[in-house]
Amino acid sequence: MTHPSYEIVGAERDPAWIVLCDHASNRVPPEISGGDLGLGPEDMNRHIAWDVGARGAALALADTLSAPMIASRFSRLVIDPNRGEDDPTLLMKLYDGSIIPGNRHADAAEKERRLALCHRPYHDALTRLIDGAVAAGAAPRLISLHSFTPQLRGRPRRPWEIGLLWDRDDRLFRPLYERLQREPDLTVGDNEPYSGRLTGDTMWRHGTARALPHLLIEIRNDLIRTDAEQVRWGRALGRWLLEAMDEAPEGA
Repeated sequence: MTHPSYEIVGAERDPAWIVLCDHASNRVPPEISGGDLGLGPEDMNRHIAWDVGARGAALALADTLSAPMIASRFSRLVIDPNRGEDDPTLLMKLYDGSIIPGNRHADAAEKERRLALCHRPYHDALTRLIDGAVAAGAAPRLISLHSFTPQLRGRPRRPWEIGLLWDRDDRLFRPLYERLQREPDLTVGDNEPYSGRLTGDTMWRHGTARALPHLLIEIRNDLIRTDAEQVRWGRALGRWLLEAMDEAPEGA
């Protein structure tokens, strides 16, 4: 299923797991500044515009879990689906050293227009996926897949290959974190390189507020530049998640 603001792959699959990719695309819809925010290809292809490699890894993860996957079809610079509607970083005008010309004069009315065009349809579709799973008797486990840049401008290099972001609910975090400790070549961040404690974000809205098990997983984007790397990491994450759940105490 494809909509201007989102896509759903594998809608017919068992929704015991649901995979999300909030920042899957660097697309600027034609309704927004004529499809051009005024940034060159170099900026539109780096992490400020989307999560590089995340969509391909999310597809492979969903395949491994036999799960549906929902992904955005608009750049986070248009409006960030992983922020609450009242978050000050919802519509960025400056990001990691780059000014976004197409957002420079965006006012409250323009923000509302972008919410209606992109942000709300994405979240409404995710709500319908979850509601359908719950109606069928499932309590879906939500996995949100993101990627992060190895280094922000002027900041130290980040040492982690994977980051696990969580808030109050550790039902998925704890088993997976313990499973990943057995991987000798992985440095795993606990709420790194960002904190998962962000009120109003996607995991808070669809996981915390609904008491569903959930976890946001970050992969360093230099590891998933190619299609083959995305498939390899997505499949590995799926295996690790399934193994972690098999080993977890009852109720996880």
